[in-house]
Amino acid sequence: MKTLTLLRHAKSTWDDPVSRDFDRPLNKRGHRAAQTIGREMRRLGLEFDRVAASPAARVQETLDGVAEGYGRALEPGFDQRIYLASPETLLEIARSTDDSADSLLIVGHNPGLERLAMLLAGESALRSDLAEKYPTATLAVISFPVERWKDVAEGTGTLSRFIRPRDLDPELGPDEDSF
Repeated sequence: MKTLTLLRHAKSTWDDPVSRDFDRPLNKRGHRAAQTIGREMRRLGLEFDRVAASPAARVQETLDGVAEGYGRALEPGFDQRIYLASPETLLEIARSTDDSADSLLIVGHNPGLERLAMLLAGESALRSDLAEKYPTATLAVISFPVERWKDVAEGTGTLSRFIRPRDLDPELGPDEDSF
């Protein structure tokens, strides 16, 4: 069994005069949401053998906030390909993961993460929530009945968790934008 967890970066700000999208930081709500998701990950006992993340500033800050709530650093491998990646690129990254890892966390951006989750998840009660919207700092956990990552295929995953920050703290939602 392989488990792919997808975490969208927390809410970033457009108020900071950075020159590149890549350098945009989190806003106050984003920091709070990242910590909240980290606490929930710890409460659920989620563990990851590998963590792959976009090197964008908002993803790095999300990981810092998640680590605060989780109680320890996640030690990601930063991969430039994840920055604003297509679902096909994200799937390629998952499929190329060493089979010694049973659980992989990818931390990145929409629309790629949402499209990948929709592509991989079979029918389930949670799929309608996923289809509605994949807000910032949301975590999707998809399990596959395979022994090798290269065998992860469209529609064969089971979406077992879809956790939005607003599900944990109503003050953290709704998320009005898609950034």
